[in-house]
Amino acid sequence: MIDPLRTDLLPLAILGGIGTYAARAIPLLVPGIDRLPAPALDYLRLIGPAVLGAIAAANVFVANGSLRVGPEAVAVVTGAVVGRWRNSLLVGMAISVAVVLLLRATIAA
Repeated sequence: MIDPLRTDLLPLAILGGIGTYAARAIPLLVPGIDRLPAPALDYLRLIGPAVLGAIAAANVFVANGSLRVGPEAVAVVTGAVVGRWRNSLLVGMAISVAVVLLLRATIAA
């Protein structure tokens, strides 16, 4: 069983917090950042969601160092496809929740 109070990952968490803060604080602390080219501003704006997406994907699709396809993975893919098709994050998330609930109820029965 994994110890939930491991302290060896604390420096990694602190570095992650510093990186996240820096990415979000750059527009506030750097004068004239709005003069950057549009692609650079888009890149900076999307750093946070990209990192959160990578963390979520690692938790959904990987278990014990190997690829895992379970109800959560199916729900994420389904929600992403429906959300993109409908162009709505809310619809995609609602579909993901419904799919995971349905699959967990069906598999457990």
